[in-house]
Amino acid sequence: MNDPTKKTAGGLRIRAALAVAAVTGLGATALTALPAAAAGEALTVQYRQSATGSDQVEPWFKVVNTGTSSVPLSQVKVRYYFKADAGASYTYACSWAVKGCANLTGTFGTPATPTATADRYLEVGFTAGAGSLAPGADTGDMQLRFHRSNWQPLNQNDDYSFGPAQTTYANWSKVTATVGGVQVWGTAPAGNEPTPTPTDPTTPPPTGATLFDDFDYTGHTDPAIATHGWSVRSNSGGPGVPGATWAPENVTFAKESTNSIMNLRSSTAGTGESTKHTEILTRASKFKNGTYAARVRFSDAPLSGPDGDRVVQTFFTINDLKAPMADDYAEYDFEYLPNGGWGEPANILYTTSWETYRPDPWEAVNQHSEVRASYAGWHDLVLTIDDNTIVYYVDGQEFGRHDARYLPERPMSINFNQWLIDLAGQTSTTPRAYDQKVDYVLHVKDQVLTPAQVAAKIGAYRSAGTTFEDSVPAVS
Repeated sequence: MNDPTKKTAGGLRIRAALAVAAVTGLGATALTALPAAAAGEALTVQYRQSATGSDQVEPWFKVVNTGTSSVPLSQVKVRYYFKADAGASYTYACSWAVKGCANLTGTFGTPATPTATADRYLEVGFTAGAGSLAPGADTGDMQLRFHRSNWQPLNQNDDYSFGPAQTTYANWSKVTATVGGVQVWGTAPAGNEPTPTPTDPTTPPPTGATLFDDFDYTGHTDPAIATHGWSVRSNSGGPGVPGATWAPENVTFAKESTNSIMNLRSSTAGTGESTKHTEILTRASKFKNGTYAARVRFSDAPLSGPDGDRVVQTFFTINDLKAPMADDYAEYDFEYLPNGGWGEPANILYTTSWETYRPDPWEAVNQHSEVRASYAGWHDLVLTIDDNTIVYYVDGQEFGRHDARYLPERPMSINFNQWLIDLAGQTSTTPRAYDQKVDYVLHVKDQVLTPAQVAAKIGAYRSAGTTFEDSVPAVS
């Protein structure tokens, strides 16, 4: 996987110093509910190891449907548990798969109860393009691998799921499989067995201090933008292409169907002087624990002209770094790279939780999850922060879960921006522009909402004709 400590050196550390923003929190504490596995759904996972060396792990899998009903592979997750090397980040790759590597995803996470042989896992999932698995059918080979992001040696012998003698495919209970979040195969490391989850409530939780904005404005000079606590960025500086400007006039608003939509347009003609980035952020840093949500439309291609620019499209919260490695810094990011960048060759979506960093010499402390796939189109993004964990959701499905080490100590701002990492991805001087759209933003202070509760709360605002609310108190 791409090393977010490296990628951020060129971007987010500069952004942190410049941010002046606020975050939005959402409602009541609740567990994320996942659909129960249907009767007749049963899977086994076959495993073989392809390498026992010290440079990379090569777990190969087949998922077999041993039940009596067809299983959509997009509902299936397989977890391989391992002991992380001290301070290491990891990169996932698919060498070959019968279902197609483009239809497989790989993300890293931390078990709820880390053990001596399992304090990290690789979770393998499937896109809708993988189709369904009929009774008696299997996925065929999934030849996967992962390695330390800096290619330093690693040790497999203390990994929970590693089977050095497994040189041919056979059922392997030290990996787990779930269907719709319900475990149907394997034995998780001690203390990590799934527990029943309640039905996900669809009614809004009790009212709490809330920021909601439907972005119903006439343009970037609309005085209501400032009245509602937002700042459209115009000052120079990073992140992104040296010499670029931040263009407030490229933040526009329009009706699409019945909703008001904010559009951030970033453009370039292949030079720093021609490059225009866009950003909008809250002027107050008053958001901390709770729920953050936004509906965002990412784009893979420019409106016209040559494609290939290393664009970053974001929704994030942040506060300022008061000193190198200060432990009260915080940042939580959704970042979509439609054309890769930071060492990635193609589209990738990151979620990253920051504890701190040092600008020079560069050192970063963070935890991240990622999926290498196209996310072009509208997506519901939800981030929840309580006193124990940070959870990211995309379109109602858990995307990443990060642990308590990365919880915020100080309030933050809420931000959206779109910018180019550099001009190396596309060197043409033909003008091109990329759009990132935002439908709404929501924060409910000190309450954790499920994605379904977020949707219900947004629906209630719109049914009532409410376009803006901010009852989140200022930080004293």
